[in-house]
Amino acid sequence: MFLIRLECYVIKNLALRWPLIQQILDGGDGTGPEAMSAQTRALRPKNEGAQVARSVCPYCGVGCGQQIFHKNGKLISIEGDPASPISRGRLCPKGSASYELLTHSKRLTKVKYRPPFSKRWEDLELGKAMEMIADRVWESRDRTFTETRDGETLMQTTAIAHLGGATLDNEENYLIKKLFAAGLGMVCISNQARI
Repeated sequence: MFLIRLECYVIKNLALRWPLIQQILDGGDGTGPEAMSAQTRALRPKNEGAQVARSVCPYCGVGCGQQIFHKNGKLISIEGDPASPISRGRLCPKGSASYELLTHSKRLTKVKYRPPFSKRWEDLELGKAMEMIADRVWESRDRTFTETRDGETLMQTTAIAHLGGATLDNEENYLIKKLFAAGLGMVCISNQARI
């Protein structure tokens, strides 16, 4: 008799912990605490206790706001920023994948360079790569710069082009236009947002 009572007690306690039974007994609609198990009640948000920095999504030119959650120098998550008047806390699939863009194990973190006629890529230091690019831009400019045409001052080169990213702000685009057009004489300047 004692074992039967013990079994009934155990079964009753198990049944009462089942969310469906709690929902029936409490009369809830199944979306509140009655639908939670002990395990789900103990869950905490992944970004709890993390610091947050506000940023802008790096993909298209819309400028959706992002909240970057980080703790102890480690990226925790990237979410939409509810305070952003543009996206109001929402991110498109590409913006939602920003976390993977920064943390994926196959992400390249070094400059890759393939010398002429080589079949393999080499790692380069960033400073060395920047010097190589600057040298090539300057050499192309010197080789193709036209000061005059038909007696008129021209001061331009058409051998170098610049395609800007849509996430640049107005100030950055202004400086790029000034440097490349007035400084280097480039006439082929456009921006991703126009394409």
